[in-house]
Amino acid sequence: MKNRPFKQVDVFTATPYLGNPLAVVLDAGGLSTGAMQQFAHWTNLSETTFLLPPSPEAAAAGADYQVRIFTTAYEMPFAGHPTLGSCHAWLESGGQPKHPEWVMQECQVGLVRIRHHNKPLAFAAPPLTRSSPTAECVAQLSAALGLSSVQLLIAQHLVNGPRYIGLLLSSTNAVLQLQPDLTALRPAMVAAGISGVGVAAVTDTAPANALIRRSNREARAFGSYSTANSIAEKELAQLEVRFFANDVMVTEDPVTGSFNASLAQWLIADGLAPSRYVATQGTCLGRYGQVHIERDGADQVWVGGACVSCIDGVVKL
Repeated sequence: MKNRPFKQVDVFTATPYLGNPLAVVLDAGGLSTGAMQQFAHWTNLSETTFLLPPSPEAAAAGADYQVRIFTTAYEMPFAGHPTLGSCHAWLESGGQPKHPEWVMQECQVGLVRIRHHNKPLAFAAPPLTRSSPTAECVAQLSAALGLSSVQLLIAQHLVNGPRYIGLLLSSTNAVLQLQPDLTALRPAMVAAGISGVGVAAVTDTAPANALIRRSNREARAFGSYSTANSIAEKELAQLEVRFFANDVMVTEDPVTGSFNASLAQWLIADGLAPSRYVATQGTCLGRYGQVHIERDGADQVWVGGACVSCIDGVVKL
């Protein structure tokens, strides 16, 4: 064991203790996968990251560092709040990006760009694969979450490294009042082969003509922002989000960057959300995470959020 530089960072908030905490080991050289997993289990946080030099291939492609991301139970190929929090910790500890506008992170899904010249930090959402889940899968998850058929609008299977199912609900009240049956929810997630399920709804500040159309029960959805609303109205739209993880120690995640990334790619592509909005997550946990979403002119979705260091020191590993 040796003393290694360490930070605990709060992500998706500028105010300490209102976002999603992340443990960051800034020098993980020589640590085995087992040692990393054991420490991540011990922190009891939703994710713990370990920073390493990039692989030769990634370094040649411009990578600044490599990150390995662990929940309390398993390693993840990609995750959003660990991406932003690790980048924040790396920069704060003196990391010097090769590029003037972004940091290039290597992780299991490949190279991820993180904009650092503008605030807040924002990562480029990885490519998304999505499809419609089976009716049986949706029914099992809905029952475990306590959702009625009227509350559930649309479901999508979302894969951007992690595998999620996203559920678009009829109102923010439906999102905030959920009281899932955890003994039923985890088996339903295991049966679906997913690492978590997220729910979202447009908040009550959304324009009236963006509310739910109920005329077609089989195709319930929001009205298209691209044709129905002005640019000024688009800026008003917000989302309320909750996410439940398939993890034995961490059930509801305070703020989930990777799910918000896939959610944004889905909703924006289908005209269910504007190309720029802010999502709020963590309300039911006494947090106030803010996820800034923007799709640029090249159709790249960026996921941003403030970060603040809460603990700075060394860890014996």
